[in-house]
Amino acid sequence: MAGTVHERLKDCLVTGSKADKALASYILAKLNTIPFETAASLGAKVAVSEPTVGRFCRTLGYKSFKDFKDALRGDIGDRPWLIADRLKDFQARMLSGGDALAQGLQLEIAGLVAVYELAQSEEWRRAVRRLASVAAVHVAGFQTERGMAQFFANQLQYLRDRVHLLDLAGGNFSELLLTDTANSCLVIFEARRYSRMAPLLAREAREAGVPVILITDAFCDWGRDLVDEMFVVSTEFNMFWDSTAQMASLTNLMMNSVFIELGPGVEARMNRLSQLYSKFTGYVGDPSGPVR
Repeated sequence: MAGTVHERLKDCLVTGSKADKALASYILAKLNTIPFETAASLGAKVAVSEPTVGRFCRTLGYKSFKDFKDALRGDIGDRPWLIADRLKDFQARMLSGGDALAQGLQLEIAGLVAVYELAQSEEWRRAVRRLASVAAVHVAGFQTERGMAQFFANQLQYLRDRVHLLDLAGGNFSELLLTDTANSCLVIFEARRYSRMAPLLAREAREAGVPVILITDAFCDWGRDLVDEMFVVSTEFNMFWDSTAQMASLTNLMMNSVFIELGPGVEARMNRLSQLYSKFTGYVGDPSGPVR
């Protein structure tokens, strides 16, 4: 097999065996960690044996996994192949041409740093403690932020019970406002132009004694008066449409914080969820699923 390491890996995605495709796909996605892998550790992560990793390397034209890593280092450079190096190279190339993509990248990096800074705040810790301890969590999102709300709810459902995505079609939010509100909270995702339902729902929840967490953009001028915690993320990155990417980053960080707050006991729930999914739906390659 001829060509650069990248070219050989990409060719393998088309022509390789099932195991070879799995290895090639993982390596291409995790280039920054490959310098620190052994054939055994890589095989364990891809669920193949150590000899399979060796055969994969020989299929690509290398004597061993070490030989493969040496060739990959020659492809990319002598330094550990960390994301910072790739970012610097990309920025240098884009900025030299005054490209709007480079400016967008700078803004996205700054926005992500800001999200990580939020995760160090007392407001964040207070929200996390609430999400881990209340009896019920209700989540709502409007317009393009509906997807973020569902993502948040689906993630949190793996960690704890009684997490509900509010029904916008019903138009009355009775599942939140007409139930026991004494030990629940509401999470709202919203960005401009804001749905009139967002501040109205926040106000009604607040009046009912339900703490409200708002994830929004930098233009929201109504949130602080209506919510208990408000997390502002960047949404403008030189694109045609405002981006909700940092809302997803915030969600991932918050799920991690809630997991830590709940402690090791959450593992039993996650294992049981996995068993139920395997029983009713099934995973790729899992023979215990419902398909016979």
